[in-house]
Amino acid sequence: MASTLADINSQIKKNEEHIAQLRAQAEELRNHERAGVIDELRQKIAEYGLTASDLKLTTRAAGKRNVVAAPVKAAAKYRGPTGETWSGGRGRKPRWVTEALAAGKSLSDYEIK
Repeated sequence: MASTLADINSQIKKNEEHIAQLRAQAEELRNHERAGVIDELRQKIAEYGLTASDLKLTTRAAGKRNVVAAPVKAAAKYRGPTGETWSGGRGRKPRWVTEALAAGKSLSDYEIK
């Protein structure tokens, strides 16, 4: 069975055309079946009174993340000699606090009353 390159290319072209026809047929069948499924689902939803939240279909814009509220800033408990404030206990002590403590002062000297 001797075939030429032209014969093989011709067979490939026929097969590609046949494949394209089959794909179009499959897509048409899928769309027809899909329409039937949608109708059936709509009937069931109406019959059972289902909501989007029942089906976990609540909408949220695609790509948007949940927004996390900014942390609440703690109320100031201490005021420094030049008006700066510190809530006490969160993170490192400010420089003015460490300098005042090193100079022999106490935190109670700077409490906001």
